[in-house]
Amino acid sequence: MLQLHTYFRSSASFRVRIALNLKGLPWEPKVVWLPSGEQCGDPFRAVNPQGLVPLLVDGERRLAQSLAIIEYLDETKPGPKLLPGDPYGRARVRSLSMLVAAEIHPLNNLRVLNHLRDGLGLDAEAIARWYRHWCDEGLAAFERELADPRTGRYCHGDEPSMADACLVPQIFNARRFETDVGRYRRSMRIFDECMKLEAFRKAQPSQQEEASRDRAGS
Repeated sequence: MLQLHTYFRSSASFRVRIALNLKGLPWEPKVVWLPSGEQCGDPFRAVNPQGLVPLLVDGERRLAQSLAIIEYLDETKPGPKLLPGDPYGRARVRSLSMLVAAEIHPLNNLRVLNHLRDGLGLDAEAIARWYRHWCDEGLAAFERELADPRTGRYCHGDEPSMADACLVPQIFNARRFETDVGRYRRSMRIFDECMKLEAFRKAQPSQQEEASRDRAGS
């Protein structure tokens, strides 16, 4: 069975959970507790030198980085395709996915937010303003991209793709930091469509077993 080293609030892990569910693949979670810094310890870095989640284990194969994992699953495993069959369509889905994964997320991930707090001494409100600024810049660009006629029920056409698996976790995070996502009408229409699907609902943070550990304060 596939194993996924994951953390419930990690949006990158969330993307891969969605992809696994959309393709109907059985998988086993291996929780890496990010708040304690477990990802930086020698035991985990022996498994993933990058010291990041997600990490997919497929037999003897280990693969990091969410978009690489999703494309690997799409190319090697059965189930609905998460990238279109035509080159132009695949390029568009990759472009939308990278807009989230490479433009928004790196400025707002846990390492950056922790450095703003611990390294630069910013308070919680200043950190939230930082988050909202970069999130708004990226989501505004995503919203403009969705004006493309190739947008359908989902980000690209009428079937969920890797782009949707990137958009949905970003909206969850945006809401967590009180970003006004209501202004992004196309994005939120697609978000609502995605959340009608069990594959997305089962992948959300609150549905992961370790979420109860967080609520308990451990």
